[in-house]
Formats: sequence, C-alpha cells, structure tokens
Amino acid sequence: MRRKNTKVEKSNVTKGEDEPAYLLTLKKLRVVIRCAQRHSAWVEKQCGVSGAQLWIMQELHDSPGLRIGEIAHKLAVHQTTVSNLADDLVKRNFAVKKRDPDDQRAVRLELSEQGAILMAEAPRPARGVLPEALRQLEPQRLAQLDEGLQGLLDSIGLLDDGYGLQSLAFTV
Repeated sequence: MRRKNTKVEKSNVTKGEDEPAYLLTLKKLRVVIRCAQRHSAWVEKQCGVSGAQLWIMQELHDSPGLRIGEIAHKLAVHQTTVSNLADDLVKRNFAVKKRDPDDQRAVRLELSEQGAILMAEAPRPARGVLPEALRQLEPQRLAQLDEGLQGLLDSIGLLDDGYGLQSLAFTV
C-alpha cells in the first residue's frame, strides 16, 4: 500500500484555527477509521483474504494449534466471529483443523502449507494498522487514550458492553 505520508500533519486534519476542539477530534477519529478501512481493503485486494482473516492467520503463524476461543481472545472478538472466519479459511485451504490429542472434543487450528505461503507474501501489518498501532503505543499514551475513549463512551451512554466483542465491517 503506497502511503502519501506516514504521519498525519496537524494542519492536514485541523484546517481552521476557529474550529471547536470536538470537531478537530472528530476529524482525527475519521482519519483513524478511514486508514483502518483502507488497509483492510488493500489487504483483501492483495491476498484475497479479509483483514480479519489475515490477523487470524498471523496468530496461527505465531502460535500454531490455537483453539477458536484462544484466537477470539487474541483478537478481542466473540468466538462465533472467529469460528465463521476460520471455517472460511479451512474451506479455502489456508488453515486446517486438528483434534487435540489430549482432548478429542477440542479442535485446534493450524496454517496449511498454502496458508503459510500466503502469510510469507502477505502485506504487513498482518494484524491491521489499528491493532498494530495500539500495540506500539507507549503504555502511558495507551492509558491516556483508553481513559479518553472511556470518557467518550461514558458521555454517549446507552451502550451495550457486547459491542466491544463485535467486529467492525472492515476488520475485527
């Protein structure tokens, strides 16, 4: 993905000294969301799997033999979401299901040979730009962002805690 500028200049987002602070912040949120959307679309165009599926494949590459619940925990989404995405990866021969030798009821996932080849050639970051950017934030900055987002959520009200486990249309 060709990037015009790796850092968003303040003037590119803010444009206008007299705009209220909340509008400046809204613009920045839009930039974050659009960047994540564009990266996910680019991933799908480049390798034929969704950004969410590529993230699952990255987790399987890093830790072969994960259970659906373990993957869901790593992606912070509901197990049903991961199960549906993983089933598609299995159907397309990018992943294989194997019974856990210690517990025959449990199924573990691994990358297939075709999945490993795709991972070697896949665009980066495989986890997506937003999750990767959050992972790279210094702990203090991440805590500040979390506190600010919690304040935003508190001011919205009428939210369902389950929203946090639902994937976004462009990534998980």
